[in-house]
Amino acid sequence: MSTGTRLAGWAFAGPALIVIALFFAVPVLAALALSLTDFDIYALSDLDNLRFVGIDNYVNLLHEPLFWKALGNTFYFVIVGVPLSIAVSLGAALLLQSKLGRFKPFFRTAFFAPVVTTVVAVAVIWRYLFHTKYGLVNWGLGGIGIDPIDWLGDPQWAMPTIILFAVWKNFGYNMIIFIAGLQAIPEDLYEAARIDGASFWGQFRHVTLPLLGPVLLLVGILTMAGYFQLFAEPYVMTQGGPLESTVSVLYLMYEQGFKWWNLGAASAVAFVLFVLMAGITSGLLWFARRRGAE
Repeated sequence: MSTGTRLAGWAFAGPALIVIALFFAVPVLAALALSLTDFDIYALSDLDNLRFVGIDNYVNLLHEPLFWKALGNTFYFVIVGVPLSIAVSLGAALLLQSKLGRFKPFFRTAFFAPVVTTVVAVAVIWRYLFHTKYGLVNWGLGGIGIDPIDWLGDPQWAMPTIILFAVWKNFGYNMIIFIAGLQAIPEDLYEAARIDGASFWGQFRHVTLPLLGPVLLLVGILTMAGYFQLFAEPYVMTQGGPLESTVSVLYLMYEQGFKWWNLGAASAVAFVLFVLMAGITSGLLWFARRRGAE
C-alpha cells in the first residue's frame, strides 16, 4: 500500500476517530479516574477537598446490598426484555413482508411511531393506563371478571409492566433492521423450499433464521446495550419502587451522583456497568464467531 493511500485512509477515518476519542474514550477514562476519588459536593466547591481513595468506591459498592438488588433488577430486565423485544420486532418485520398490499405503509408507520415519541411523555401516559383504579387496562380486565391489579405498586408486577412498556416503545427500531435483512434474502431460496414441501415454519427455520444470523447478532447487541441502560422508565413510572423492585444500575448511579452528590461512587457504578456491557458484548461476538454468524 502506497504512502498516499495510507494518508487518504487516515484522512477519511480521522474525523470518526476524533469523535470516538472525544465522546467515548475520554469520558470512559474520566469516569475511571473519578471513580478512584471521593469526588463529592465539597470537592465541587473546592478541589482541595478531593482525595484519592483507590478502589475503596468499588469495595464499598460490592458491599452495598442495593447495588446487588439493582444489578439483579437490571439482569431481569435484560434477560426477559431483550428476547421479547427481538421476537416482537422479528414478528412485525415478517408481518410487514407478507402480502399486506396497500396497507403496508400504514402499518410500517404505526409500528415505528412509538420509537420517535418522547419516552417521558409516553411513560406518563402508560402510568395512567396502568393506574389501579382509573386505568384503562384494569377497566378492561374488570369487564371479563378479573380483579384490578396494582401494576406499578406491586413488586411482582412493576418490572413486567416496565418491560412491556420498553418492548412496545423500542421494537419498531429493530423491526426496520429486520425488514432490511429480510429483503436481502433471495426469493429463490423460499421458492426452492416451497417446491421441496417446506411449510412456513420450515422456511422460517431453515432459510430465514440462518440467513438473518448477522442481523440477529447486530440487533441483539444493540438491544442489549440499550436495555442495560434502563433509567427513564422506572424514573418516570415508579421512582425505583415499589420496595426497590425497579431500581436499575443506571438509576442507582443517578441517585448516587445527582441526589446524594457522591460523584466518585457514581462513577464507580458507571464504570462497572461499562465493564459488564463490554464483557457481555465480547462474549456475544465470540459466540457468533464460533457459530459462524458474524
